[in-house]
Amino acid sequence: MRTGELASRAGVNVQTLRYYERRGLLARPERSPAGYRRYPEDAVDVVRFVKRAQELGFTLDEIADLLRLADGGPDDCDAVRVLAESRVAEIRRRIADLHNMQRALTELIATCELPRAHRSCPILTSLQEGPRS
Repeated sequence: MRTGELASRAGVNVQTLRYYERRGLLARPERSPAGYRRYPEDAVDVVRFVKRAQELGFTLDEIADLLRLADGGPDDCDAVRVLAESRVAEIRRRIADLHNMQRALTELIATCELPRAHRSCPILTSLQEGPRS
């Protein structure tokens, strides 16, 4: 199948396919006599795999590892589990950071309710002071 058809069936744009090729996530296709890329049918599955893995937060480097592991046997499940556990730990760290940011901003917003004569903008003051140690 040609590039446009693969992009359409996989739900991505043509530039994404070319980027995946450059990154080694998608095998470079054969060329037709006219110079058009000709992808095998399983290329749709590969692109969908990459997109699903991205939706789960895996980096493209991790996805390259997952693609290699997907071609292996049952022992590779342990390596995938380690990779997934690492991703879960990173997501938990990011959620904690977001909660801290939310809490800090909520506190700053609450101080905006003080009488105008007794305040300056606490958000701007906080940003000018920099991080607290």
